[in-house]
Amino acid sequence: MSLNRRLFLERTAIAATGGLLGPFGKLMAHGKHQPVPVFAQTGFELLFMATNWGFGGTIADFCAQAKQAGYDGVELWWPGDNEVARKELFTALKRHNLQVGFLCGGSGDDVDDHFEKFVQSVDASLQNNDQKPIYINCHSGSDFFNYEQNVRFIDYTTEKAKTSGIPIYHETHRGRMLYTAPVTQQFISQKPDLRLTLDISHWCVVHESLLANQNEVINKCLERVDHIHSRVGHAEGPQVGDPRAPEWQEALQAHLAWWDKVLAYKKRDGKRMTILTEFGPPDYLPTLPYTRQPVANQWDINVYMMEMLRERYG
Repeated sequence: MSLNRRLFLERTAIAATGGLLGPFGKLMAHGKHQPVPVFAQTGFELLFMATNWGFGGTIADFCAQAKQAGYDGVELWWPGDNEVARKELFTALKRHNLQVGFLCGGSGDDVDDHFEKFVQSVDASLQNNDQKPIYINCHSGSDFFNYEQNVRFIDYTTEKAKTSGIPIYHETHRGRMLYTAPVTQQFISQKPDLRLTLDISHWCVVHESLLANQNEVINKCLERVDHIHSRVGHAEGPQVGDPRAPEWQEALQAHLAWWDKVLAYKKRDGKRMTILTEFGPPDYLPTLPYTRQPVANQWDINVYMMEMLRERYG
């Protein structure tokens, strides 16, 4: 590695962490397996979740493979009214002793209909008697709804989280309510109970950068993060071809610096942290022209991310 590149990676990591880790900041730029040097308080817990996005087998096969790979749980969309799918899911979860986090969201251009679908999904996932989720992750609202329309989703889930005792997070996601960093800051400033799922790869695409010019806004958002989708994006796309490849190390180091800061907060405060390894299938995963053969193995990448981050954060 050239001296200039090494200095760049050091400065990127230090700047992105905003000084939280003090003199240890430089350590994060040297090798993907460097741990975050913050002592965890009692109560800190780190759980890794697997995604069934792109998995071609049955839910039973998926849960068995996730358990074998070393995951603590799975995250997937709430099965809705499909009683057979729900039974298969909960049977597999119990068989393999896996935790579960549910994805919930609405759809459609009509605000009221969208919100009603969202409410039905959230309520059903909270009220199921088979296995309570350890969190709910929301695909909330829409980028073309206005503030008053979108804030209904936050207000509803804030009350539901308080009455149910189950954390409910809103994901930073293109096309949804929290589609940019400045828009998210607006919601944060008005809603002190808003908690986030950080998928910062989406913001890299929207802002067409690794966000170096938005450190102040990003740091405020990182303080609200309880769950991470650990996909690595870049200035021109939501997912690098393979985070192990040398050409993507700049993007990987930027994401690690953001995640490091979130984990430092959680260790300091003695809180639970959940991480979903969410590298997706084609067409998120780049493919070769004509053959559409993926350039890497999705499952292998996600397991690599889980093992690397588990070692990093201990």
